[in-house]
Amino acid sequence: MDMQERMKKGLIYDPGEGSIVEEQTKCLELLYDYNATRPSESQKRTTLLKEMFGKIGEGCYIEPPLHSNWGGRNVYFGKGVYANFNLTLVDDTDIMVGDHVMFGPNVTIATAGHPVLPSLRLKALQFNLPVKIGNNVWIGAGVVVLPGVTIGDNTVIGAGSIVTKDIPANVVAVGNPCKVLRSIGEHDQKYYYRDRKIDIEI
Repeated sequence: MDMQERMKKGLIYDPGEGSIVEEQTKCLELLYDYNATRPSESQKRTTLLKEMFGKIGEGCYIEPPLHSNWGGRNVYFGKGVYANFNLTLVDDTDIMVGDHVMFGPNVTIATAGHPVLPSLRLKALQFNLPVKIGNNVWIGAGVVVLPGVTIGDNTVIGAGSIVTKDIPANVVAVGNPCKVLRSIGEHDQKYYYRDRKIDIEI
């Protein structure tokens, strides 16, 4: 089994192997082009994202700069995804994102990890576990999502949280490590933030 096969199977592998680095560099060239676009070049950005990502749905907007190990090659976005600046996608394996997901600034989604055993880390070995984010999720500013995590539909992850384990659907979750604070319910039907009432038709 070669290193590319090991990488795709979630096994420990050498990310510095020649063919891996060669492929990764091609992806990063496209990412460089994306980050060099001007604000007025929305069509160019859309075209580049379709070339860069594994899948990019309609109506997605990603504010540069975008950071990504593989330039988005292993990233699958649904429709209407919004990402503020400095989204970091450590996409050494699949990052699957549903429809209408919102990323605040400085969010990191990581699929890569390194062995705890020092002798393995000296060899710069790595392993990857996929991340899955459901539909209509809001990931607040500065959140870090770790390898292997799944976040359910409609959930809000509070700013600054470190998500180390799966988070269910329809909850507000915060903290380090991130834990469920409460379910989304009746209060949220009336108030958009603390005691501020919703005063718009929905």
